[in-house]
Formats: sequence, C-alpha cells, structure tokens
Amino acid sequence: MISSKGRYALRVMIDLARQENEGYVPLKDIAERQGISKKYLEIIAKELVNAKLLIGVSGKGGGYKLSRKPEEYPVGEILDVTENSMAVVSCLENGAEVCPHAAECDTLPMWSQLNQMIHDFLYQKKLSDLL
Repeated sequence: MISSKGRYALRVMIDLARQENEGYVPLKDIAERQGISKKYLEIIAKELVNAKLLIGVSGKGGGYKLSRKPEEYPVGEILDVTENSMAVVSCLENGAEVCPHAAECDTLPMWSQLNQMIHDFLYQKKLSDLL
C-alpha cells in the first residue's frame, strides 16, 4: 500500500510541475492548494531535496522547484524516495534476510513477478503523464 507520504509527494511534484515557469514556489502555497499540512510537506520536501528531485531555496523569494523536466521523472523514483518499501511481500524487500523456505516456496515466483510488474509500471509512468 502506498502511504500518504508517497501520495502527497506525487501531489507536490505535480503541483510544482504545473508551476514550472513560476520560479521557486513557497511551500505554504503548495500546502494551501493541496489541502495538506505545511509541517508534513516540510518533511516530504526535505526528502525530495535530499534525493535531488527538488531544488529548495530559503529566504525571501525562496521555495521549491523541480530539478528536471516533468517528463524526466519516473513515478517510481518519487515513490522509492518516500516509501520504506514497495515490495509486495516482506521477503522481497531490499535487505530482507533470505527466507528459509524460499527454495521450496510455491508462491515466491508469483510474488517476484508481481513485484517486477509494479516496478516496471511505476517506472514507465512519468510525472508528465499525471499532469
């Protein structure tokens, strides 16, 4: 399940893509348009800046803007920054210990395939597709 943090991160990115020609956009403006707490958006924006998906400038005239064009952002990249895991089952999470039943697990191939399908879908879908 995609968390509210991931969904809100996408909404922030879409909002900034729509304001692309406006320069730096204050977070309070995004919060008002999106109906999301500014405090919560500060946490999300910081993660997106740390991942170099956004550029942030503080002070007068500051705010946030995309670091790339909307068509250069796979949705999966944005969600990977904000979600702890996108794995459909815990044994497929990055860094998970190898399950002692993996060799004889009848369902693991199906879960692996589903995991790959979701990954491929989210990485084929671009931020520009959501505008």
